[in-house]
Amino acid sequence: MSIDTTTWFTSWFDTPFYHILYKNRDDTEAHTFMDTLTHYLNIPECGTILDLACGKGRHARYLNKIGYDVTGVDLSENSIAFAKQFENHSLHFEVHNMCQPYNKQFDAVFNLFTSFGYFDNDEDNLKTIKAIKANLNAFGFGVIDFMNSEFVIDNLVAAETKTVDGITFNLKRFVEDGHIVKDISFTANTIAYHFQERVKALTLKDFQVMFEAADVHLLDVFGDYKLRKFNAKTSERLVMIFK
Repeated sequence: MSIDTTTWFTSWFDTPFYHILYKNRDDTEAHTFMDTLTHYLNIPECGTILDLACGKGRHARYLNKIGYDVTGVDLSENSIAFAKQFENHSLHFEVHNMCQPYNKQFDAVFNLFTSFGYFDNDEDNLKTIKAIKANLNAFGFGVIDFMNSEFVIDNLVAAETKTVDGITFNLKRFVEDGHIVKDISFTANTIAYHFQERVKALTLKDFQVMFEAADVHLLDVFGDYKLRKFNAKTSERLVMIFK
């Protein structure tokens, strides 16, 4: 039996296998990034943060732990159901489509860990930036933490195998129709699965065009989680601060 999927992010992110494959992500790096970013933005004590496309809430939970009032939203019902166990008076999770404004304004809106560029329709990517702008209060900052597409394409590992929790994931990476694609196939409980992650290979220039169309002002661009200067050839990340 083989299971295939269509809109990749509504299905793949909702499976337990997504979380198995990525279970060894470096929380220390993520926490240091949140410390550095909130300090740099000078978010007020007990300030409000919207974590847009929060997944199971690992960033949101840490931001709450260091003193912020955090709302995490994601399209994945399973991820939000998992995250809800950690809710408290200043940490809330909700299923929400990031193309649409959330019904509240915040001191900061964070879109982290390449949680952008999933949509085939460019208009939906633009709508997301407009929604982030709508969700910022007068003093608020938007942050998009994206991959540096140029660096990723230059350093693409075409094929690799990872075994996690007894499941062997066969990964293939390639560029197709302006998207960076990761093809994921594996067998679990005698069922063959096949998923793809497809992210638009957006560059800083592409974002600048969208920011202009959304009437958003780009304030700073960084190339890594230590907020060092962005270099299109050598930086691993593209971290943009705007309002």
